[in-house]
Amino acid sequence: MHHPIVPENSQVCLYYGSELSRYGFGHGHPFGPDRLDAFWKEVQRQGLDQAACVCLPAVADETDIRRFHTAGYVDRVKAQSLTGEGFLDYGDTPAYKGVYEAASTVVGTTLDAVNRIMAEKCQRALVPIAGLHHARRDSAAGFCVFNDCGVAIEYLLQKYNLERVAYVDIDAHHGDGVFYAFEDNPAVIFADLHEDGHHLYPGTGHTSEVGTGPAKGTKLNVPMPPGADDSLFVERWPEVEEFLRRHKPQFILLQCGADSLAGDPITHMHYSRAAYTHAAERLCALANELCAGRLLAMGGGGYNRRNLAVGWSAVLNAFLEAPS
Repeated sequence: MHHPIVPENSQVCLYYGSELSRYGFGHGHPFGPDRLDAFWKEVQRQGLDQAACVCLPAVADETDIRRFHTAGYVDRVKAQSLTGEGFLDYGDTPAYKGVYEAASTVVGTTLDAVNRIMAEKCQRALVPIAGLHHARRDSAAGFCVFNDCGVAIEYLLQKYNLERVAYVDIDAHHGDGVFYAFEDNPAVIFADLHEDGHHLYPGTGHTSEVGTGPAKGTKLNVPMPPGADDSLFVERWPEVEEFLRRHKPQFILLQCGADSLAGDPITHMHYSRAAYTHAAERLCALANELCAGRLLAMGGGGYNRRNLAVGWSAVLNAFLEAPS
């Protein structure tokens, strides 16, 4: 395996810092604060930290968070962040002291990656603790407080005046917070391969959900059966490529939740690292073809620590090996 000799020249930014690990709901919770270090140990073991340009986390301005989230909800998170009491949804996402700052760091780090890519400081980036795709505009959901994916999409459309942003999601769970927020927005090209909602939270993302009104046909949902393996993933993947080519995005976001790997404690999928490598390699090629290489990966879910280390490093490795 070859790596660039001078990491400053790397076309790939990798975000790491203890501030990111503060987003987690206590040891013992599936989304615990130990997830980042489980990934980082694997990155160091493979020497990938020597090949990427390692960048520090950043904190989002509240005005940027409000590009996606309602002011009332942002205020509620702030208030519960001070007391550390109660839940931010119906019971999956507990408040804790400092949760506002932790969630703002996830959003800010994702936006920092967007800015670096748009400024051509790098072509591709990976933010491991990110991709919080269940949060709605006005509430938390499924371990997700602020939806950094949704904020990044609004940011690209509003600040950079892009006309088409693609969001690709291979997390085992459907990216419902992103899907329904932009269901009627034709600027958001949405493609999601996930475990069939009949078997897994949040129960959405059916084939018939293709967007509404002016956005009809700009959304692709590919429900996969429980136990789906690499061969089925590779068989269905060309639908995503054809879909992206048809809509010609100017920026591609990848939510690469590692909970689709075999052995996750809360899902039923059976992919190996090969599926993640395939998705990342193909998206690098598509980004080079369609949008000047602009590709940002967000770690998303994954509750088996070994799996998230393997899945995310497979994505990072593919990003490092891809041509500029």
